[in-house]
Amino acid sequence: MKWVHLPVNVTFTGLSDISQEWNKNNVTMLPSMVRGIWRAAVNNLRIRGTPACRLVSTCDGVPVGLADAETIFALSSGHGRCGVAVVRASGPASATALRCMTGLTHSRPPPRKALLRSIKDPQSKEVLDHGLVLWFPAPHSFTGEDSVEFHIHGGPAVITAVLHALGSVPGMRPAEAGEFTRRAFQAGKLGLTEVEGLGDLIHAETEAQRRQALRQMSGELGRLYQDWSHKLKRYLAHVEAFIDFSEDELIEDGVLNQVDKWVCDLQAEMERHLQDERRGERLRSGVQVVIAGATNAGKSSLLNKLCQRPAAIVSPIAGTTRDIVETALDIGGFPVLLSDTAGLRESPDPVEREGVRRARQRVEQADLTLVVVDCAHLPSDAKQAVTFLQGHLSSVLPTQEQPEPVFPADRFLLVLNKTDLLPEEQRLKLDRELRRVSGLPPVCQISCYTNEGLQDFLAVLHSSVKILCGDPLCCAPTLTQARHRAHLQQCFAALAQYQRYRDIDLALAAEGVRLALTSLGRITGRVGAEEILDIIFKDFCIGK
Repeated sequence: MKWVHLPVNVTFTGLSDISQEWNKNNVTMLPSMVRGIWRAAVNNLRIRGTPACRLVSTCDGVPVGLADAETIFALSSGHGRCGVAVVRASGPASATALRCMTGLTHSRPPPRKALLRSIKDPQSKEVLDHGLVLWFPAPHSFTGEDSVEFHIHGGPAVITAVLHALGSVPGMRPAEAGEFTRRAFQAGKLGLTEVEGLGDLIHAETEAQRRQALRQMSGELGRLYQDWSHKLKRYLAHVEAFIDFSEDELIEDGVLNQVDKWVCDLQAEMERHLQDERRGERLRSGVQVVIAGATNAGKSSLLNKLCQRPAAIVSPIAGTTRDIVETALDIGGFPVLLSDTAGLRESPDPVEREGVRRARQRVEQADLTLVVVDCAHLPSDAKQAVTFLQGHLSSVLPTQEQPEPVFPADRFLLVLNKTDLLPEEQRLKLDRELRRVSGLPPVCQISCYTNEGLQDFLAVLHSSVKILCGDPLCCAPTLTQARHRAHLQQCFAALAQYQRYRDIDLALAAEGVRLALTSLGRITGRVGAEEILDIIFKDFCIGK
């Protein structure tokens, strides 16, 4: 690394636009404390009369000018007060920041070794904090560029001061959301599916989500799609060779027959991959569980028991709940979005009718519906009680599934609430009759008042959710994004084009294989990635 001092009267041009754009698009999304940090850093990008350093980057060996340098910095650890905060910088001017702020005199600090240094303001030389600094020279860094990390104390004033100081280093600017990871992708450090896995890992809230995201980030899903891409390239090469050289008798007989077999085998593999019942997507976004049933059945009480707080109003007045009350839960490591709905009944009240309409709409969209029944309304005769339950379930089902209602065990749970109001003998007879009858979903008997049966109900609920999500470690890599499914369906359809035109027009058949290859490339980022990059990176936090 070669350091060269520049003249002192340095002026940045065009940075007001950057400042305005940053404030407009990014600052409003940050907590109030961090907004001030970033505004201070951006305002300090316009510097006059500051001694500066210029360097030869280890990335490409080309001198980096102050106007065209793209070195970014950001707070990479969590916002707010904490014991240790990590500020990261990446780009050709990272070494400049390290030298100017720590006073290191040797040209190349030991890579990936933590050094305890006094971190100073490059202009006033005031000591801002004492912390650890780590140097990651290109290409052996997360982004593939020269990078530096400052591990400082996590107080707001310390963070503000360090970011303010970095903003005063020539050639540095605040990073945009996800920009570090985007640079890692562009440098070939991560594939697009791995980038998505990293984003999912950052946002994972349950154990199962963490496992699935970590598995995708490790590259399993990307390797599967890359393997399919290599196969398609081979198929395409054989078909193109047959088109170009078959008349010269330079191609062996049976080449196309072999390609036909390969395409059929790959289609079958893709079809199995697509028929995953959306388990990976469901695990990523959460299982939609809806509580439905008649008024005053105890739906809101069940919601409050499950989330262990008074999330919904409970009242003996029928029709208290009118809108959807939604809460996120962790059920045995699996993400659940639990919704309480309005009681299902006919009502002259237009507001309640709208609530019932929304409740039925949410049932249609649900992955799992908990049908709650008030045991106090059950007939005393066990057989009549079963008939009553079947009719009650039919009233909850979407209308298009009638008149022959089916109650799939993986979509419905029948919850008999207020069992404390039933005589013991009636409960025993009802239990025997329910065990004898087929065609009903799993039945749980609980009392939200006495908590009786709640543990057994939670075990059944956990089992149902686990079936809906699958085990992220015990099966083949699953689809986790809607865009993966869309591109794979396009790939599958393109292979069908090959089969359709194989005996009619071999050039059109080859084009089908080429389209299939392009569709797969859009998943991994190898082909046509630009139009989807913004969508993928928009949910990343600043500093990652």
